[in-house]
Amino acid sequence: MSAHIMVFDSGIGGTTVLDHIKQRIPNAQYSYFMDNAFLPYGAQTQQTIINRLCSLIHFIKSNKLNVDLIVIACNTASTSALSAVRKITDIPIVGVVPAIKPAAELTRSNHIALLATPATIASSYTKKLIAQHASNVTVNLYSSVELVNLAELLFFNGYLDTNKLHAVLEGLNIEKQTDVLVLGCTHFPILTKQISEHFKNSIQLVDSGAAIANRVIYLLTESGFLAQNISGIKKPLQYYATANVISDKLAVKLVKLIDPPEFEAY
Repeated sequence: MSAHIMVFDSGIGGTTVLDHIKQRIPNAQYSYFMDNAFLPYGAQTQQTIINRLCSLIHFIKSNKLNVDLIVIACNTASTSALSAVRKITDIPIVGVVPAIKPAAELTRSNHIALLATPATIASSYTKKLIAQHASNVTVNLYSSVELVNLAELLFFNGYLDTNKLHAVLEGLNIEKQTDVLVLGCTHFPILTKQISEHFKNSIQLVDSGAAIANRVIYLLTESGFLAQNISGIKKPLQYYATANVISDKLAVKLVKLIDPPEFEAY
């Protein structure tokens, strides 16, 4: 039987990571879970995010979804809650962290920037990443929640308020010497083309999608899933959401996450 991979995010941004994984592992079973009732996670407290991820583990177990690997495709959740959630489950969990290391290796001007949600920018994990992998370059930090909402609208409705996008990007006042920009929120690659055009293609954009796919392959190879001879009919990708999704693009199952402490055993 093929591995069942669940990709999780507060909204639709994690599909940018899902696409990378599906390209590399086409025969796996996939579920996509968006906690859009609490979108965006960048505006939530750390404890709220920990509670929601613990609730996700409870949802998986109580519904016997037989998930073999979870990808937390949200930089905010990964940098603030991953270690806490790993303590309550034996399901392997892959997190997403800002691509600081590759950005530091790519820069020629020695000026890179991280564009993420306020929570990711403020996290101690992000500061640790910068200290470990970019101590020899200048790293400027910028945050935006508005870009999350713009990405959601573009994905579901095919509409982008370009005036709003340009206003948001102009308002960031990104340092002119910056030649590599880290997209530190999985929603932001939905806007890659438009962001690149705004900067007249003068800044290289990097994200973590390919690196996450590599990590998933490594863990599934270690557990023997990728060595199995897969046969049978593959189930369609199942989408879950915690709030209504008004779109004809996806068939989404509306579910509820039960918050702690209702399952203190976990």
